[in-house]
Amino acid sequence: MTMERVQRLRGLLDENGLEALLIASPYNRRYITGFTGSAGYALITSGASYFLTDFRYRVQAAEQLQGFQVIEHGTSPLGDIRSLLEKAGIHKLGFEQEHVTYGEYLQWGGTLRGIDLKPAAGLVEKLRMIKDDSELQVMQEAAELADRTFKHITGVIATGMKETDVALEMEVFMRSHGATSSSFDTIVASGERSALPHGVASSRRIGTDEFVKLDFGAYYNGYCSDLTRTVVIGKPSDRHKDIYSIVLEAQLHALAHIKPGMTGLQADALCRDIITKYGYGDNFGHGTGHGLGMEIHEAPRLSKLSDTILTPGMTVTVEPGIYIPGFGGVRIEDDIVITESGIKILTSSPKELICLG
Repeated sequence: MTMERVQRLRGLLDENGLEALLIASPYNRRYITGFTGSAGYALITSGASYFLTDFRYRVQAAEQLQGFQVIEHGTSPLGDIRSLLEKAGIHKLGFEQEHVTYGEYLQWGGTLRGIDLKPAAGLVEKLRMIKDDSELQVMQEAAELADRTFKHITGVIATGMKETDVALEMEVFMRSHGATSSSFDTIVASGERSALPHGVASSRRIGTDEFVKLDFGAYYNGYCSDLTRTVVIGKPSDRHKDIYSIVLEAQLHALAHIKPGMTGLQADALCRDIITKYGYGDNFGHGTGHGLGMEIHEAPRLSKLSDTILTPGMTVTVEPGIYIPGFGGVRIEDDIVITESGIKILTSSPKELICLG
C-alpha cells in the first residue's frame, strides 16, 4: 500500500516540476512510509525511495518499511541527504512549506547549498484527502470506539461531577479499549459553559436541568474519530428542547443531502440555512465540518469559504451548533465518508435528546 502511495506522489511531483520531495512532518511521513516512530526523513525521487533515521529507530524502520532504502544517518542528516541528491544528479528539491520553519529553511539552505529548494504546498495532504479501504476500516473502528464511549459515559455522568472527572472517565475508557489516546483534549462543557464551542473540561461541577456538551474522539491505530453529543442533566426546559430540535433538524438535513460533486460551501449551507431560518444564524459561528483522518482537522472543510469538491473517499464531520452566551449550547456531530452515491455515516450514537439523572 505504501508503494502505491509513493507512485501517486511521484505523479504529483511530475505535475509540479519537482525532481524530489523531502518529507519530515510526522503525519505525512507515516502516511507515505508506514513508519510509526518519532524521527526520520523520507526522500522520494523519480526512481528511488529513501528513509533516513537515527540509531534509535534503525531496527524498527527496517521492520516497518517496505520498498524503501533505510539509512542510519550520521550527525548531520541533511549532509547525508545532500550526498544522496548529488549521487542522483538532483538539483531541485521540494520541501513541505507548511511544516518547515523559517529557521529550518535557512539551515537547510546552508547545508544544501547549490540545490534549489522549492516550496511544495500540500502534496501529501492532497493524497491523504481520499481514504483507501484500509484507512476507512480503521476509521470505522475508531468511530465505533467513540460510540461505545458515549454509551458508557451516559451511565456514569451525574449531577455534582466535575467536568474534568467526566473527561477522565471517557479517556480511560477509550485507552482501555484500544485507543492510543484521545483524538484531542476532550470537551465536557456544562450549563452556561456549553455555549463555548471548544469548552475543554473544567473544574465546574455539573448542575441540574442544564445542557452538557460532550465532544471527543479516539485516536486509534493512527486515525481519529470525532463525535459530539449534547445531553440534559435533569429536566429540559422548552428553550432547551427548542434549540436542540433546530440543531438536530439541521444536522439530519445535511446528512440526507450531502453528496459527491457538492462543494464544501454548499454542504455548509445545508445546515446554516436552517439554523438561520430559525433566527440563530449569528449563534452558529463555525463551519459545518472538517476533514478527518490521521489528524483531527485536515482537508477538506465544510465552510462558507470552501470551494473544494467533495469526492468519494473523503471523510468529514458534520457538526452544526447553536451557542447562546449565558444559557448554553448544542452541537451534534457525526463522522461520514463520501461515497459514489451519497455518504456513509461512521458514527451511530443516538441523537434524540437524552435526559439523564
